[in-house]
Amino acid sequence: MGLPVSVHVRGPDVRSTRAERLVADVFADLHRADEIFSPYRMDSQISRWRRGELDLDGADPAVAEVLRLCEVARRRTDGYFDARSLPDPLGPGRRFDPSGLVKGWAVRRATHHLTVLDGHSWCVNAGGDVIVHTADVDPPWRVGVEDPADPGRVLDVVPVAIGAVATSGSAHRGEHILDPHRDRPATALRAVTVVGPSLMWADVYATAAYARGTDARRWLAGIDGYQALVVDRLGRVDATRGWPGAAQGSSTAAGVRVHT
Repeated sequence: MGLPVSVHVRGPDVRSTRAERLVADVFADLHRADEIFSPYRMDSQISRWRRGELDLDGADPAVAEVLRLCEVARRRTDGYFDARSLPDPLGPGRRFDPSGLVKGWAVRRATHHLTVLDGHSWCVNAGGDVIVHTADVDPPWRVGVEDPADPGRVLDVVPVAIGAVATSGSAHRGEHILDPHRDRPATALRAVTVVGPSLMWADVYATAAYARGTDARRWLAGIDGYQALVVDRLGRVDATRGWPGAAQGSSTAAGVRVHT
């Protein structure tokens, strides 16, 4: 998937053969998703489908599911998340690229292996986007939100028992997110972090909000079940109502404005 993925499990049987097998199954699912959807691999099913060498009837059923979800995402975000015409990572031109949705979709799907570990908590981190589950006996996970101006600094800490945290921004990959309505890189913001029940949708909403620019916080505030932290180009930090970091009074959240 072109990014580091880690799995952290805590509980009474983390060293057991069963736990190790389930973690291995998570990685096996992610490798399979990479084989199907990687835009960097000429032999991936999505690359073959894009070239007209593979139809949906002959492809893994996941391809049709992801195509459907990309269209749902486009409609939900008013077209600010649009996989249909993105820069080709292998050269000039444009291509269909579902990577912005597939990462969260694949990680969420792979974690079903861990749900059978009763009495255990786990955290899967995929390139800085995380999905967590907390057993009843454990405290919530504390997820650090990176400062886009200084990646070595934590801007806020978010307690999450069950759910996901996803961030989109320019700190690590430059201005790679396009505003599809203007067909140019989005530059009004530095980062958007979204917290909610689904990693896939948190990631989609973070990307779409970043592409929207200055309207990001207002738009995110209208999405039920998700909260967000927005950092603009000048470094000003703004949060939607219910943002868990600021709401918990974290000392690292000093200066965050929470709208009520």
